[in-house]
Amino acid sequence: MTRSIHRQLPDEDIIYFGDTARVPYGNKSRATVIRFAREIMAFMMENRVKMVVVACNTASSLSLTSLKKTYPVPVIGVITPGVRDAVRVSKNGRIGVIGTSSTIASGAYDREVARAGLSCRLFSKSCPLFVPLVENRFINDPITYEVARRYLAGFKTRHIDTLILGCTHYPILRTVIGKVMGNVRLVDSSSAAAEEVKATLSKKGLEASRRRRGKTRYYVSDDVEGFSRVSGIFLKEKINVKKVVI
Repeated sequence: MTRSIHRQLPDEDIIYFGDTARVPYGNKSRATVIRFAREIMAFMMENRVKMVVVACNTASSLSLTSLKKTYPVPVIGVITPGVRDAVRVSKNGRIGVIGTSSTIASGAYDREVARAGLSCRLFSKSCPLFVPLVENRFINDPITYEVARRYLAGFKTRHIDTLILGCTHYPILRTVIGKVMGNVRLVDSSSAAAEEVKATLSKKGLEASRRRRGKTRYYVSDDVEGFSRVSGIFLKEKINVKKVVI
């Protein structure tokens, strides 16, 4: 997500918080995820941020409404931008979405499609093994291809032409998923959310006024070394990370 935002808004400073002490969120209850999200928001408010992006699909699906009602800054999730982008590129209106168990069980993507009044059909599938496969660097391993084939087989009979990658880890498996699915458009919710960030900052007049390369500060709640190791898969660079207690 940070890479996507920097591509769209190179002048903006970013504060990233990864809740490494309590992940994965995908198997947590709604009440627990909302509590965690509020604790993270308190940390963000202490750092005087002007906008918050809930980059986790599970947290977006379960806590976004509560956060928007509670805090004075714009709060953006990844569900709405992902659906909007999928609807835009789909030709036959048959869209798939994959995510964690909690994201899919929440029905957030289904509600978003219904709320928009779209004449699309949405087909969902939870893929819980994708996250540990990514974090353990089984990116192009035969095991990953086999897991993907089993998870995604049902979409073939549904004749979808677009698939939303509804978890921040899943775009790392884009090549695997693309080969398994064939001629299907893959939608990265993170890229779509970054475009939403840019549009919202512009609309509210909150863009950075100076012209310099923005900086990113990384914070985690535990396991700095583990985060630095895993983050290299996403960021393709070494980063400085600090541990904070929230």
